[in-house]
Formats: sequence, structure tokens, C-alpha cells
Amino acid sequence: MSDKRQRARVQGSWAKPLPKQPRPTVPTSSVVRPTASPPSASWGVGQSMFEYQQPDKSLRDVPAEKVIDKRGDYDISKGPSGVSRLRLIPGFLSTEEADWAFSKLQTELPWSQKTNYRQGEAYEEPRLTCWYGEVPYTYAHSTMEANTQWHPLLVTLRTAVEKESGPHFNSLLCNLYRNCKDSIGWHSDDEAALGLQPTIASLSLGDTRVFSLRKKPPPEENGDYTYVERLRIPLTHGTLLMMEGATQDDWQHSVAKEYHDRGPRINLTFRTMHSGLESQRPGIRPPYRH
Repeated sequence: MSDKRQRARVQGSWAKPLPKQPRPTVPTSSVVRPTASPPSASWGVGQSMFEYQQPDKSLRDVPAEKVIDKRGDYDISKGPSGVSRLRLIPGFLSTEEADWAFSKLQTELPWSQKTNYRQGEAYEEPRLTCWYGEVPYTYAHSTMEANTQWHPLLVTLRTAVEKESGPHFNSLLCNLYRNCKDSIGWHSDDEAALGLQPTIASLSLGDTRVFSLRKKPPPEENGDYTYVERLRIPLTHGTLLMMEGATQDDWQHSVAKEYHDRGPRINLTFRTMHSGLESQRPGIRPPYRH
């Protein structure tokens, strides 16, 4: 038999399997077994060392956002400054009344875009506004001059709101949100001229936008809003929302930008301004809007 055939037979199916090599035995004393608790608070992987440390703060759940969309009075908190109360009245104006008021106010009010200042830099508000009142209105280091020439429709709406709410309102801030990109940032209506625990009456006309509120954090949170209570209120065409009691002291509110198409919305915020109140109310932080 040739060497070639012999090599083929050895390498093929006739070749005998190689004998198994015995596994090396490991002394029992060298086997590492898991223990109920590690011998120390640190362990090594290669040349890196890791040390377990107890977290500084216990883990907390972020409160779920609550939705308010039914007619009624809501006590949303009882401290620290007193009772904060909301009164929601969907359908305060009928659809026909709201349609007519929206069309008239959108075309006949003197809308303009206000310039504000933040850290010394000017920026344009992402909405249009106009002001009516016997005294000027100042926020974000910018002032809207007094304007006593009320549109007749605004006088009619003010009378209807006063009949529902009780307080007399001598001022009005009008906001026009042109589309989903217009907004107003987190703030409180806590200017000194509004006095203690003011009542703000907000009438919505046009497309629905979400009105959000968040509770101001206690001092020990150092301004962290992560774990505060939050509310969400969809304000529909013709809805009246009253903010009463300590709402401006203990809560902030906003209308955020949205990421789907929205038609224009008008928001009328009736309030009572007091002249001669130059200093800010104690314990209230300066207003900030963007």
C-alpha cells in the first residue's frame, strides 16, 4: 500500500479516536464558594476597584399628574400659605357666544408682541398681548402702559365674569396664542399690585390648550420641582377658570408649546390691580415669564 493511501486511511473514518486526557483536579480548599454576605464593602475586577455607597436620599416616586376637566370647585392644597382653590366652569359662554366673541376680539383688539428682558438680554414673547387697566402692568422688567379705553365687548364680558365670581375687576391682560408654538412659561401672578391672595379669572376662547399647574417645592428641596404635585386642565372654547386663595402664593402655572397643530386661542385674564403698592409682597419670588 502506498504512503498516500495509508495516510488517507489513517485520517479518514478508520482512524481511531484519540484517548481522552484526564481533567486536572482542583484542591477543595482552593474552590471559591458564594457566601451570604460579602466579606467587605469593596471588590476588585482586574486593576479597578469599586466601592458600594449608600445613596444620600431615599428613592421617591414622582407624583402622577392629575387631570381636572369637570365643572366644580377644587381645593388643590391647604398650605403652606392657605387654601388654594380652583373653580372650573366649562361652557360659561355658549358656542355661539364664544364664536362671536373670538372673531371680534381677534380682529379688533390692538395686539402686539411684547419685548421682555432676561439676564440683560431682550427676547420677544412667544404670543401677542394687550393690556387694559387704570395702572401700568410690569413683569419681566418690561411695562405695559395704563389703558382705560376698554373695548365694549370686554366690558360686557367683564360684567358677566364678575356676576359669576363676585370680585370687581379693574384690569385685564389679553393673550393671543397664534398656533401650537406660542406659549407662556412657568410663573405665578404674584406682582405686588395684585395684593394679597388675588383672584384671577381666566376666560378661554378658540382652540383648546392645556393649562398646567405645579406646586412650589418646600425650602428643603432647594428649588427642585421633581417631586411636586402637578395638575393638567384642558381649557376649551368658552371655559372660565377662577384661581383663588393662595394659588398664586403656592403654585405656578403655564401653557406649554405643543407638537401638533393648534388653531389660535385667546385668553382673557381679569384681575384687580392696586396703585401705590411698590414693594413686593413678603415671601413671594419675583415673577419670571418666557
